Amino acid sequence: MAFSKIFLLLTAIVGLVASQAMTSDPSALQDFCVADKDSPMRVNGFPCKDVKDVNGDDFFLAANLDKPMDTTKSKAGSNVTLINVMKPAGLNTLGISMARIDYAPKRQNPPHTHPRATEILAVLEGSLYVGFVTSNQANRENKLFTKTLNKGDVFVFPEGLIHFQYNPSYDKPAVAIAALSSQNAGAITIANAVFGSNPPISDGVLTKAFQVDKKAIDWLQAQFWENNHN
Repeated sequence: MAFSKIFLLLTAIVGLVASQAMTSDPSALQDFCVADKDSPMRVNGFPCKDVKDVNGDDFFLAANLDKPMDTTKSKAGSNVTLINVMKPAGLNTLGISMARIDYAPKRQNPPHTHPRATEILAVLEGSLYVGFVTSNQANRENKLFTKTLNKGDVFVFPEGLIHFQYNPSYDKPAVAIAALSSQNAGAITIANAVFGSNPPISDGVLTKAFQVDKKAIDWLQAQFWENNHN
């Protein structure tokens, strides 16, 4: 193979490796970086607390995740109890978080996305009907993948895709534990973001996007959209 062709091949390989490196999280350069939330410094995440000020409490949280959580205060009938970098601070830079999710009978964790994380969910009690929708495909299709989960079952929701969980039981609550591949995964509940934004998205945009009249949009925007994440 001519030298010029070898050079071009090596250049392409180096470029591919570099592009992959730039799109992944950097490796940790120390054992931990406990978040210093009082620091005036602004970075993508939180700066590190001085290691001499770190103690075991920075990695601990009395979350009582074994106790049922209140689902009556949410219109969705669910309660998402988050454990992320905001509590405990020791999660900073470690790239993980978790949540306990409680579902009242016939209620749901409505369609939402996590812009910065893949989620893996395990059912602890009851059963759940779950699913996610793919992004726009070449055939203009958004494919729905669903599954009914029972106690002990596990399901994965790919990063950034719209997904949901629904408790189909008429009389039994359900409980799940979720792990997420980010210290602060973020959550965008679709209906809340579209119809409950501040300030509101204009009627002109929404009537054309959803192909309904202004009265329907005004009704949707007048609903009390709320956050079921605690």
